[in-house]
Order: sequence, then structure tokens, then C-alpha cells
Amino acid sequence: MPWIQNYDPFNNWILSTIVAALPVVVLFFLLAVIRTSAALAAFGGAITAILAASVAFGMPWHLSISTFFYGAAFGLVKIAWIVFAAVYLYDISVETGKFEIMKESVGGISADRRLQALLVAYSFGAFIEGAAGFGAPVAISAAFMVGLGFEPFYAAALCLIANTAPVAWGAIGTPVHTLAAVSGLPESDLNAMIGRILPITGLIVPFWLVKTMVSWQETFEVFPAIFVTSVSFAATQFYWSNYVDSNLVDIIGAIVSLVAMIIFLRFWQPRTLWRFEHERHMEVSPHKYTTGEVLVAWLPFFILSIMVLIWGLPSIKAQLNKVTYTFPWPGLNEAVARTTPVVPKLTKEKAIYDFNWLSATGTGCFIAAIISGFVSGCSPAQLGRIFKKTARRMKMPLIAISSMLGLGFVTRYSGLDAVLGLAFTRTGWLFPFFSAMLGWLGVALTGSDTASNALFGSLQRITAERLGMDPILMAASNSAGGVMGKMIDAQSIVVSTAATNQVGNEGKIFRFVLWHSVVLGAIVGLIVMMYAYVFPQLVPHGLNFVK
Repeated sequence: MPWIQNYDPFNNWILSTIVAALPVVVLFFLLAVIRTSAALAAFGGAITAILAASVAFGMPWHLSISTFFYGAAFGLVKIAWIVFAAVYLYDISVETGKFEIMKESVGGISADRRLQALLVAYSFGAFIEGAAGFGAPVAISAAFMVGLGFEPFYAAALCLIANTAPVAWGAIGTPVHTLAAVSGLPESDLNAMIGRILPITGLIVPFWLVKTMVSWQETFEVFPAIFVTSVSFAATQFYWSNYVDSNLVDIIGAIVSLVAMIIFLRFWQPRTLWRFEHERHMEVSPHKYTTGEVLVAWLPFFILSIMVLIWGLPSIKAQLNKVTYTFPWPGLNEAVARTTPVVPKLTKEKAIYDFNWLSATGTGCFIAAIISGFVSGCSPAQLGRIFKKTARRMKMPLIAISSMLGLGFVTRYSGLDAVLGLAFTRTGWLFPFFSAMLGWLGVALTGSDTASNALFGSLQRITAERLGMDPILMAASNSAGGVMGKMIDAQSIVVSTAATNQVGNEGKIFRFVLWHSVVLGAIVGLIVMMYAYVFPQLVPHGLNFVK
């Protein structure tokens, strides 16, 4: 018989919720207040989660401990491998001198840091999110921005803020597919509803991104460029999600946005050039490179984009997954069961570890790095030296990422996160607002919109039907609200510091992005409230365009 999750062990939902929240409180206290390392904070949070799960919620000790190691192993292949490969490619680019040419070519489009943030953090990051998801967009975009000359702190923070609106369609639409599967609702309707919420935030985030960097006046100086970026991306996102499919929403939106901006900036530039304080007195005089030199320099990131796109295609992934070592995690598979009201009926939790080393996105990134190294003239010995250099500086971030995933898995399999989610369902007529915040909480805890949808998708439908609300809107709001929790999840913060070589700054970055995350999450909640009570006729039903 499996161990059945208990969502109110104290027969007092407030007390049960407080205890369930302890691991998250400890994690963020160690990270943001005590300012310990990310690895130590994650380990402290995980120990607290194991104690809460086994002492307070009755989960057998062998299950809570096994779950931590299952999550840590999952993190190594799914997340840490992507970050390592992305940083390795960046190091190759720098070592071969190609990145210097890339910097100059971007400066040729615009040397203004505000516009570079729009191009790289927002549009290019959205492309990587759509193709690969998980930690790839923050890792790649943040490393790129540091190479361009951004201060590491701002590079990390800006990429975290930018990686929001695209997240619901990350990794070729995986979060939407997952939401439809767990909720039992039509994917086409869910996809379209998410596509009627997030394009609104897609109009806001580029402006928000620039305002984070500069004053109001300096923000409005580049408003035409912000307008082009936001409208081109949001309009494409809306059209593709409502009339085409759920797979290429981000990829097409990002391409349209990038092309629109590059064309626009050929005819328009801001009156004043904005640079960071330490750059104000430096003369900007881009070196003139030939078109061929620029194309060769950009080749590594072009190869990377192609590889992660190919690796994300369902048909290709299915073939690569044939070379997968899969086994039930010892003692954990189907040893835990979720129950009502989180799911309609008793459901055993799978714990299948698939060592899909070939189909993992990180492998696509790593192969792109190797190919790029040879194209850039590296010898095998030189690639080996660069690999060792990358491995040395990535050692602690990889440990931190694995520990974060271990913590997340303990909270999920023990039901602690479900307890926190159930607290949001007690909000009555305010539930549409808190429905979005429930998704926000899910991503903040798990680090993934896909995982949040898997965790709370069914709960959203059950609660909506119980309260007489539209289940399509409530389930979609889980995914839409979740994207704003992405910037504060500990996993993403660790990825950002690893990519920008500022391990130890996780607490500072968390404190910086926290209020952005909360306010943007609340904005999504208000949008959902409008759909629920003012424009319910705009909630889609019966669409069938998704193949």
C-alpha cells in the first residue's frame, strides 16, 4: 500500500499551512537574510522539508530521504547539464576571440544598453525559452549580456525579469501539453486562454525591463523601440496561440520581434546613448569587421539555436529517447499517493528516472559547443583545457542546482506544496486572483511552469467547478500566473549567478527581483479577475485548431 499524503495533519488548516511553508521560509531566510551560499541554503531548506514531511506530515523517513536524492539526480541531467553546456559554449567563444566580434556587431545595431537588453534578454531569451526552456534562456542570455559589457548583477536580474511572458510555452509548448493532460481540459481552449492573458503582460514586461535599468525619462526616450518589441512579440504570441498551435508560440514570436527590432533600429536610434555609469566617459567606436567575420563569430550561437530547436522537436526527441536508461527510483515509484481534493481520486505518484543523456537539452547544447569550437579553430586539446576551466568554476553551482531540485521534489512528494496550494482555494470570490497566485507559488517552489501545472492543474479545475467558475480560465491562470514566479525560484537564481560568474550573490539577486515578481504576478491575477467577472464571454470554448 502506498503512503497517502495528508493535507491537514493538525486538523487545523492554518497550522498545517504554516508548517508546510517552513522549508520555503528557511530557504529564503538563509539565502536573502543570512546570505549563505546557494548550496548551503538549498541544503538547509531540504533538511527542513524532510523534517516537516516525516515528523509533521507522517511521510516515512526512507521515502522523504529517497525523494531528495531523486530530485537531485533529476536536476543534474535536466537543469545543471544545460547550464554547464551553455557556459562552456560561452567560454569557447571568449577563448577564441569570437565573442569580441559578436559584441561589436551588436554594438553596430545599437550601443545603447537599454536596446541591447530588449534584443538579448527579452527577444533572444524568448527564442531560447521556446526551444529549450528550463534553465537555458537565463543561462545563455545572461552569459551573453556579461560578454557584451553588462554588469554581472544587472545581466542576471534583467534576464530573470525578461524570462516571464514566454515561459508558458517553453520547450516547444511543454507546459501547455502538461496542463491539458493533468486537468483533462481541451488543450486548444487552454492554449488560447493563456494566449489571451500573457500577451497583455507581453506589452508590459519590455517597458518594465527598461524601467528597471533607468529613470522614467530615460525609459520614455526609447519608448518607440519598446513599442516595436512588445507589440510585435505580443501580437504574434496572441495570434499563434489562438489560431495555430501551442508548440511554436515563443519561437515565432521571438523571431518576429527580433527581425522587427533590427529593421526598426536601422531607421531610428535614441537621441542620447545610455551606458552604465562606469562606461559614460568611454568612447564608443565599434571596430569594423567584414560581414564574413561577423557571420563566423555568430556561428556558435546560431549553431546553438538550431541544435536546441532540433532537440526540442517531438519527432527528434522521440528518436533520441530510444537511447535512454530508464528505471523506477528504488523504493519510491508508486510508494506515494495523492488524494482528494488535490486530485479527483487516489493517484499513485510515479518516480521513474530516465537517464535520457542523448535527448537531454544539455546534450544538444554541448554538441553545439563542440561543433562551434572546431569551426572556430580550436584543437581537441584546447577544447579540453576550456572544459576543465568551465568545470572548475561550475562545481558549486551544479551542487546548488541539484540541491534545489531535491528540495522541490521533497515538497512535492510529501504534499507540502499541495497544502500551500489548498490555502489559496479558501479565498471564495477572490479565487480568480489567487488562482493566478497559486500558479506563481507553484513555479516559485518547483522552478518550472510545467511542474506547477502538473501539481496544481487538476486542483484548479476541481476548485473552479466547486465554486461555479470557468475551469478553462482557472486552469489557464495557473500557467499564466506561474510565469511570474519563475524569476524568484531558487533554481533560476542559481542558474543566473552561475552563468554570470557571481556565485554567492544569490540573496542579493533574490531581494532585487522579489517585488518585481510579486507585482507582476498580481497584475496577472487582476487580468484573470477581469476575464472572470467583466469579460467572461472572451473565455474560449470548443476550439479545435491544435494538431
